[in-house]
Amino acid sequence: MMKNKKSKGGRNPKLDPATNRYSVNFSSEEDMCFLKMYDRSGMTSKSAFIKARIFGEPFHVVTYDKSQHEYYAKLSEFHSQFRMVGNNYNQTLKELKSHFSERRTAALVYKLEKYMMELVQIMQKVTELTAEYHEDKSKSGENDIKM
Repeated sequence: MMKNKKSKGGRNPKLDPATNRYSVNFSSEEDMCFLKMYDRSGMTSKSAFIKARIFGEPFHVVTYDKSQHEYYAKLSEFHSQFRMVGNNYNQTLKELKSHFSERRTAALVYKLEKYMMELVQIMQKVTELTAEYHEDKSKSGENDIKM
């Protein structure tokens, strides 16, 4: 005789379910330290975080620096504007050569070169600010709490 097995539904049971539980008590100060470490880890489960710490798995710190994100967004925006200026520069030179006399073209190109030199100076300032920013970030990274 063949028996009809009906599915109970739900998940398949684990081969080795985690049924052993332990309890630990923290003081207020210890709890704040634990929660800070947990938040910095970026893990979604406190129990997984505790297991990882006990069994010596690497501790990854996930940080999100809003100022750094804004800085890179502005830098990307500036880079796209810089590329547009280069494109416009090439188009302007083509138009100058095709519509003006050589003498007039030379005068206008001279003006254009002055503006490009200003743009190069601005780019140098951006590069210096970027170097300073990275230097400040590396100095502040040395003062982080190591766990």
